[in-house]
Amino acid sequence: MSGWQRAFVLHSRPFSETSLLIDFFTEGEGKIRLLAKGARRNRSPLRGCLQPFTPLLIRWGGKGEIKTLINAEPISLSLPLSGSVLYSGLYLNELVTRVIEFGTPYSALFFDYLSCLQLLAASERTPEAALRQFELALLSYLGYGVDFLHCAGSGEPVTDTMTYRYREEKGFIGSLVIDQLSFTGLQLKALATREFPDSDTLKAAKRFTRIALKPYLGGKPLKSRELFRQFVLPAANK
Repeated sequence: MSGWQRAFVLHSRPFSETSLLIDFFTEGEGKIRLLAKGARRNRSPLRGCLQPFTPLLIRWGGKGEIKTLINAEPISLSLPLSGSVLYSGLYLNELVTRVIEFGTPYSALFFDYLSCLQLLAASERTPEAALRQFELALLSYLGYGVDFLHCAGSGEPVTDTMTYRYREEKGFIGSLVIDQLSFTGLQLKALATREFPDSDTLKAAKRFTRIALKPYLGGKPLKSRELFRQFVLPAANK
C-alpha cells in the first residue's frame, strides 16, 4: 500500500457499471492508472471528489498491473476553471496524459502543473502565457535541450534583431530565411526566460512549443483543441 500522495485526476472512464479507471498525476510517482471500485455508485464517498482540477490526497494498493484506489480526499475546493479557461485546463490534462509515460516521477513538473492551474484559475486575461510556461517546463523535463541564447555551431550569443532558424536536434542557426521555423533573437531570449512581455513574443512561444511538442504528440489531434475550436471560437465571433 502506498502512503498518501498529492494528486490530480487527468482522465477517467467507466470500467464497469460501478467503477472507474482513472489516470492520476501524482507528486511522487508521476502518471499512474488506478481502479476506483464503486466510484460510480450514487452513495460512493469518492464520487464527488474524483474530478479534474481538484487537489487530492490519495492512497492505493494491490499487486496486479493496475492498482486499486483505496482512498481519496480533497485538499481544497476544485480550482475554478470556467469558460475558455476550462478548455485550457483540459488541454493541460491532455498534454500530460499524452506526453509523459506511466510510472516516472516528475515531482518538479507536478508543481509546475499546479502553478499553471492556479494561474489559469486566477487569470482574468489570456491564459496563453501560463500554458507556454508549462509547455517549456515540460519539454525541459523530457530532456528536450535547446540553447535559446547561442547560435548552434558558432556558439555566438543571439542578437535581438537577428533572425535564427530552428533545426531539429541542432538548435537555432542564423538565417535570412523568414518562415514558420524562424525566430528573432529577442523572441529566443523570451523563450529562454519563459517571460513574454508582449503579443509578439507570446505568439512566437506558441509557434515554437507546437513545433517542439509535435514529435511527442504524433499525428493524432488534441481533443481539447477541437473542442475549443468547436465551442469557444464560434461564440467569440458572434
